Amino acid sequence: MYEDFFAERLASLREQKNVSAREMSLSLGQNSSYINRIENKQAFPSMQSFFYICEYLGISPKDFFDTDIQNPTKLTELTNELKKLNDMQLNALISVAKSFQHNF
Repeated sequence: MYEDFFAERLASLREQKNVSAREMSLSLGQNSSYINRIENKQAFPSMQSFFYICEYLGISPKDFFDTDIQNPTKLTELTNELKKLNDMQLNALISVAKSFQHNF
């Protein structure tokens, strides 16, 4: 059960980052089939490797398991940008976000 979730979530997040399993494996310092083996449920990463995977994806371990967040990388990027705004700018964006909710 957890292996299925982990493999599917990893594949989804990797695809959102638009990198191949091979490229990600090599960037993590692993052999070229490492991520592919995880996504095919043939292997499971150690805790240390999991943290490296999250770092590579630019997300927190919490974000990895939070399926309510469809694209945690973009949400993290947006949050970092929001931190730079003043109160007036934030209030304007809150109004825009609320208007999206009423239109969809």
